[in-house]
Formats: sequence, structure tokens, C-alpha cells
Amino acid sequence: MKLGMVIDLSRCVGCGSCALACKAENNTRNRAGGQSYNWADFLMHSEGTFPNTRHMVMPVLCNHCDEPPCISICPGNPEKAGPGKPYKALFKTPEGITMHNPELCVGCGDCQREKGCPYSHETLGPTSLDGETYSVISLNPYEDEPQPFWADKTSAIPGGTSSGAEISAKAGTRIPAMTAWQGGELQPIRSDDVVEKCTFCYHRVTNGLQPACVEVCPAQARIFGDQQDPNSQISKILKKQKSFRLQEDKKTKPNVHYVGRYSPRA
Repeated sequence: MKLGMVIDLSRCVGCGSCALACKAENNTRNRAGGQSYNWADFLMHSEGTFPNTRHMVMPVLCNHCDEPPCISICPGNPEKAGPGKPYKALFKTPEGITMHNPELCVGCGDCQREKGCPYSHETLGPTSLDGETYSVISLNPYEDEPQPFWADKTSAIPGGTSSGAEISAKAGTRIPAMTAWQGGELQPIRSDDVVEKCTFCYHRVTNGLQPACVEVCPAQARIFGDQQDPNSQISKILKKQKSFRLQEDKKTKPNVHYVGRYSPRA
């Protein structure tokens, strides 16, 4: 088995449902400190002068590469792992998914840097707000609350509005709308001083479900499955249509493929 995803740009309407579903499913926090915490994101570009303009939207996520430099560069934690045991925080599952074990992460951020993931940046600048840059890996800073909004005890209007911490306490959860699930090394909320990234919703796919971004896409622009199964939908599409992958020149062999071309809708 080799799991992968096809994104049909001719079907994508750029609605953002995938990104919203991803944040809700994986309880990712808001953008802060040059980190997006968007496991599902978009590249966007506009050019020309009205009415002669051209717009492009491309959904992006971790590519779960066959040759992931993030794993190669990860120092891991040999001491904590123990003699003779896998010690890298980033690793591949038998299904081909690139996973992250926060217990072995030392928070170095090497996976984000130049010699790490070519689809990531250590710090995102203003261009990321316009959708021109993105990072599939984000870092939770050391000694920083991973869900700062819901840990904040200040109120917008003292005595008149509730603080995030008060709402969280009333809800009885770390965050009021938290999606709780059991995923082994994969935790619903990550801790400080570790990186986090898309997992192809490993906790879902290993239980026979589709990734959240695939399930909610109203245009059915995302196709997920076993690329080695000749009878799977993804295998048939890749055989029938011409596809491309991002930064193929880096030889990371991504498992997220694109077909078609994005066309803005009226």
C-alpha cells in the first residue's frame, strides 16, 4: 500500500472548506510568530489589470514524499528513544505517510530550514498573508501555550465579556470545540517546543475513513487512496490524466499530485 492524494484543480473552487475542516479536525491554533499552523493551505497569485486579470489558487499540504529530507535532517532523540530503537521524530509509516512523534522531537526546527523540507519556511513573512508563500511545517515555541487564545485570561471588556480561558473552563476542554481522538503517537493537541504538520489524518484513514479535507470538499476535487491498487480511483486518475507535483526538481518524490488547471468561477 502507498497512500497518496490527487487534487483536481479544474474542480477546485478555492472555497477553503478543506482548510477549515483540517483546522477543526486537528485542533490547530491561530497564526502567530511567523508560523501559520495551517496543515492545509493555499498558494494564491493574481496578475494583470482589470478586466484583463488572471487568478490562481492551488491547495497545498505536506506532500508525504518518498524521499523526505525532513526525515533525513531530523536529529531525533536517541537518548530518549533508547538503544537500538527508532529515534527520529519524523518517520514513515508502512502506508507511506510521513508522521511526527512529538515525544522524540527536540524542537530544533531543522526540518523547516533550507536543507529540510523544500515546502516549508522557518519563518513566514508578509507574503504568506497574500497566499504567495506557505509552510507545511509549523513550530510550537518553547514555553509557549500551544492554544494561547483559549489560555488567555484577559477579557475584551472587563466585567462584560468572558476570556478565552473562562470559556474553555466552562466547556470543560482544552479548547471548546476540540475534536478528541486516540491516535497513538499522534495527539489531538501538540505540546510546546515541537513541530507539527499534516498527517493525512492518520487517525482517520487507519480506521477506514477519508482525511477530513477530502471528506468535506464540495467539488470532490480531492481523491485519496492507495496508488498501488490498480482498481483505486486515484490509481485510475493518475494513469488516465497528466499530473504534476510541486518542486519535482528537488527529487523528494511527493505523493500529492495535481491534475487539471484552476479556473476562477464567477
